[in-house]
Amino acid sequence: MKVAGLGFKTDVTLASLREALLAAGGPEGLAAVATVSDKADAEALRQLAHECGVPIKAIPADVLSSIDTPTQSKLVMEKFATGSVAEAAALAAAGPRARLIAVRAVSQDRTATAAIAEGDGG
Repeated sequence: MKVAGLGFKTDVTLASLREALLAAGGPEGLAAVATVSDKADAEALRQLAHECGVPIKAIPADVLSSIDTPTQSKLVMEKFATGSVAEAAALAAAGPRARLIAVRAVSQDRTATAAIAEGDGG
């Protein structure tokens, strides 16, 4: 299963989420999009999931904090205890043996990030 993890600022737009997802490799073949639980009901994310025809997987922050990510943001580390919400959410949602197939890509306005992982879903 292929999952796009998304990290974003509160004021993110659908266009910014879409841009980050396209920069990470696009929506083709996605089974879900994932993000930290407290942002899973964001309107722009719901619009993106609907556009892609996939469900949203909400990942608890404590699960994200246990996942090492290849890219590291100091701000994200301070807030979520992981280097990249997008990478950690993608890995968590794709299953226990998931691997990143696209590391964090950032929208031009820097309000959205996306990463894509592939795994067995577990």
